[in-house]
Amino acid sequence: MAALQLDRIDMRLLAALQENGRATNLELAETIKLSPAQTLRRHRRLEEIGLIRRYETRLDPASLGLGVVAFIQVTMERGHIRDLSKFIKLVGDLPQVLECFSVTGEIDYMLKVVERDLKSLSSFLLDTLMRIPGVSAVNSTVCLDEIKSTTALPLF
Repeated sequence: MAALQLDRIDMRLLAALQENGRATNLELAETIKLSPAQTLRRHRRLEEIGLIRRYETRLDPASLGLGVVAFIQVTMERGHIRDLSKFIKLVGDLPQVLECFSVTGEIDYMLKVVERDLKSLSSFLLDTLMRIPGVSAVNSTVCLDEIKSTTALPLF
């Protein structure tokens, strides 16, 4: 795939959108010092080429009764390559799994999970995650405090 051709104005637009995804076209135009028509054209182009994946609202988990954030390391049974697609499908359908990454090293997957409390987390681990075909071990780490959480990418 060819490298994307982004100029300084595109980068300013992306930075503005990362800061406020609900900004109007007029607000974006004022921020990046471009006409509204040119801003809209550039914005649509960035969406069409897939650089902007989607827009979403970030909710406060604790305010919704989700007081536990955990990072879970999942190890798959060796030789169960056929179970990987089942694992990916099942994990993708679990609403408490916020993120799932295939990783290198001694573990196979790293998950970020939210739950109401430690009892709910324990139930999720034992009754849901460990029952997925091919899962041989899980190791969880409970988050004590969120220091930084962002979806904004560094735009150099």
